[in-house]
Order: sequence, then structure tokens, then C-alpha cells
Amino acid sequence: MDIRQHPQKYLDELNQVLKTVDQSKLVQLIQKIQSLIGTKKTLFVCGNGGSAATASHMACDLGKTILGKNPRERKTRLRVISLNDCIPMMTAWGNDEGYEHIFSEQLRNLGQEGDMLLIITGSGNSPNILEAIKAAKEMGVETFGLLGFQGGKAKEILDDYLLVESENYGIVEDIHGIVNHLVADWLKKNSARLKKL
Repeated sequence: MDIRQHPQKYLDELNQVLKTVDQSKLVQLIQKIQSLIGTKKTLFVCGNGGSAATASHMACDLGKTILGKNPRERKTRLRVISLNDCIPMMTAWGNDEGYEHIFSEQLRNLGQEGDMLLIITGSGNSPNILEAIKAAKEMGVETFGLLGFQGGKAKEILDDYLLVESENYGIVEDIHGIVNHLVADWLKKNSARLKKL
């Protein structure tokens, strides 16, 4: 393929997959996250590789960006933690107990019944993601997944999920990033009403 054709081909593929995203699932995700705002419940997010970066980005946007202008004046906030962000904790669990436990054991330390776990994954088959979901279920923590490909094993055990049906990791991760920005955009634009929740 001519290199000059690649940008259009990639963008065409991205647009095609975007058209298949279940918008009702986007609404459900916004509602689930919104219900945590102003409570003592926590949203935990995690993922591997590029999805780890998306999880960290999402924690930033939901913890800060949605507060809008004059964020220090906002008393009603969302408690959100990315389980990817403490490297010493992850390497300690990974080294001593196995990489599959790096998220689940942090969740056991911090999570409580009524919290929510949002996992972000392309394949849906990573052992550490599956262990995190299992731990959440044992603890009474609601689970939601941003998935890719065919959803993998995670699709079968999550409470709910949004599936990006593509075999292209880049496209899957692009759309997961868009989901983050879409959710944050709505919460930010409706921040005046959220102050009253």
C-alpha cells in the first residue's frame, strides 16, 4: 500500500467501528459513574499496556477535568483511583505473589461493597484483569468493562460492558479513549446540576 493511502484507510476503519458502538451502553456507563459522585463510594480503573495509560488518563479526567472551572470550589467530587499508578505496589504484588494479582490485591486493600471497578482491556483475557473482576464480585463491587475484539473471558463474568468490535488494537484503544472523553465531557458540562447531587 502507498503510504499516502494509509491515513485515510485507518480513519475509515476507525469511523466504521465507531458507528457500531452501542450508545445505550455509553449512557449506562455515564449513569453508573454519575451515581458515585458526591458519595463515599470509589471508582477503581485498571488495564494493561495502552489500556493502563487509558486507565490513568480516565482517573485524571474524572478526578479533575469534570470539575470544570474553579475546581477548588467544588465540594461534590468523584472518588476515583487508577490501580495502575502505584508502581512499587504493583511490582511488590507481582514479584511476591504473581503478576495476575497486581490489581485484585490492591482492590482488596482499598475497595468496599458498593464501589465500582471499571476494567479496560483489548482481549479481555489477561489473568490480572480476570482476577480483579473475580475479587470485585466477592467484595460486592460492581463491574463494568471497556472491551475489544470479541470481549474474551471478561465478557462472561462482568456485570456490564461496552464492546468495541475490532481486531485492531489501535482502533480499540482509540475508541476506549473516546469513551473516556465522552463520559468526562458530559459530566463536566452538567457539573452545575451535579453539585446538587
